[in-house]
Amino acid sequence: MAIIIIKLVLRATISLWANITCGDMTSIIKFTALQGALDEGPLAYHLQIDDFNLLLDCGWDEDFTEEKLQPLISVCGKLDAVLLTYPDLYHLGAIPYLVGKGHLTCPVYATMPVNKMGQLFMYDLYLSRHNYEEFDLFTLDDIDNAFDKMVTLKYSQTVSFSGTGQGIRAIPLAAGHMIGGAIWRIVKDGDEDIVYAVDFNHKKERHLNGCSFDALSRPSLLITDAFNANVQQEKRRDKDGRLLTEMIQALRRKGNVLVAVDTAGRSLELIQLLETLWRNPESGLMVYSIALLNNVCYNVLEFAKSQMEWMSDKIIRSFEDKRNNPFNFRHIKCCHTMADVDQLPEPKVVLTSVPDLQSGFSRELFVRWCENPQNSIILTSQTSSSTLSRQLIDSPSVKQLHINVKSRVKLDGEELAEYHKKKMEEKMEEERLRAEHEDQEDSESELSDEEPEAHIPGEKQDQHDLLLTNTHTKSRSGFFKQAKKMFPMFPYVEEVLKWDQYGEIIKLENFQFSEVKLVDPPLQMAPSLELEPGRAEEIMEVDEEVTGVEDDNIPTKCVATPRTLNIAAKIVYIDFEGRSDNKSVKELLEKMKPRQLILIHGTQDSTMSLAKYCRDNEVCLGEIFTPGVGE
Repeated sequence: MAIIIIKLVLRATISLWANITCGDMTSIIKFTALQGALDEGPLAYHLQIDDFNLLLDCGWDEDFTEEKLQPLISVCGKLDAVLLTYPDLYHLGAIPYLVGKGHLTCPVYATMPVNKMGQLFMYDLYLSRHNYEEFDLFTLDDIDNAFDKMVTLKYSQTVSFSGTGQGIRAIPLAAGHMIGGAIWRIVKDGDEDIVYAVDFNHKKERHLNGCSFDALSRPSLLITDAFNANVQQEKRRDKDGRLLTEMIQALRRKGNVLVAVDTAGRSLELIQLLETLWRNPESGLMVYSIALLNNVCYNVLEFAKSQMEWMSDKIIRSFEDKRNNPFNFRHIKCCHTMADVDQLPEPKVVLTSVPDLQSGFSRELFVRWCENPQNSIILTSQTSSSTLSRQLIDSPSVKQLHINVKSRVKLDGEELAEYHKKKMEEKMEEERLRAEHEDQEDSESELSDEEPEAHIPGEKQDQHDLLLTNTHTKSRSGFFKQAKKMFPMFPYVEEVLKWDQYGEIIKLENFQFSEVKLVDPPLQMAPSLELEPGRAEEIMEVDEEVTGVEDDNIPTKCVATPRTLNIAAKIVYIDFEGRSDNKSVKELLEKMKPRQLILIHGTQDSTMSLAKYCRDNEVCLGEIFTPGVGE
């Protein structure tokens, strides 16, 4: 066996040479942290194996800061493939933007649930922003285009790359944490293996199995996170008990409960737990209302019903034996608007997105309920330090907050008149330009269709299309001068037909009917039933409320109102993130014994603490790297 040499280059100056006996091959591996290093922000990493370039995850922050994507944009042109691990904002949030702007053109690989749930994640995030503020970084069409181009895989399915990636294969393995979550094993020529494992969960949950590292022993390079390196989690039973206690206490004091969850990831575990509690008659919760509120609630549940094979063994056995689908809920109501929630009787429990409280329904409900001491606000995940949710977790005793309350309102008065005037001017300008363009096309097509006739020298050309006798062509003479020429037929210009690749172009105006407005017959009323002054307006308002008809074409604008909130509701943080804690991570690293180790995605304290533990206990045979962003 020959000696393998693997070279890891960090920041183009830090290098490591390690002698690993693997086979007759030499590879140069370069790793660069574009985001998510020595912090808890979104994840994005550039991995280069010889001349083959991979992007590991493609996340974005909660505020959609374009400046933070510049390192990603700078490497998009040379990428050969993208590997995604989870369907949330931190792992794939930048995909619609990069694809929509044309920066990212290479294939994107993910499991089927990551593809579908990730699309629903981005739908909900877009609508949560668009419904309250001006948001134009990407559109719903950009989301559709980005996710339609993804290549979906199953667990343990191998994808082999070509070109500069000849001999390199990528295999997704179950990671837990979220449905479809993947640990990526990247193999070079069957000898070297690089494992990318972040945010995994080895524990079995209600709707998901845990991950397994049995097939990942002694990898050449392990890239993993230090997010929970200093966190000792509660037992699942204790967390479930705390959640139940907080809800019951709030409901019994006639208060509402807001549970901030994500769109289609960890929320599936929570709604499974709460549906089980509500079905238990001993819990006493059946008399209270419970709802799941987000913009794509129905789609999330419908897709979850069809993905039984991606869930835990217990769910699969229950479905196979009894045809029992755990997402056929009897108590949890599916809501898409605030009006749906308002119709539920109080007190009630509402699980709503997004978990950071930066936008969407969760922020609106927080503003409504946070000043009532009978209510409770339950936070289930740690977001980045700049978010409202993290501020409440770090300072649970805060009593006053200064925030901007954003909303979208309809235009009226002078603003509406100005808007219609501007639209009319734009429409007239468009019609003028279109008419000029059509005239220009007509003239060009007529000129191109005119073919000059062959002229024989010495022969007099006929001036008309018809053959005329000499009697008609004979010049007239007389005392009076003729006023104008006389033609033997009415002049006719043949219309030039326009064609495209589908045939003759059809003019829609030739097939349109004039609009006929149906006028309702006047209302016949007895003299004794004549409406009182102002009564007609009330009836019209009631009729609009009953029919629910609303003109979607009414223009709107976004306004932000500064507001001071006096926090009186009880705020509780219960960790339902579903990640392995520090003890479990250390045990798994000792079991894997990687030859090289790169630690990412964690605060500086947690990253350095885990690196020190690995060095002291000789977890890694080679060097341990803790790069920062850009390194």
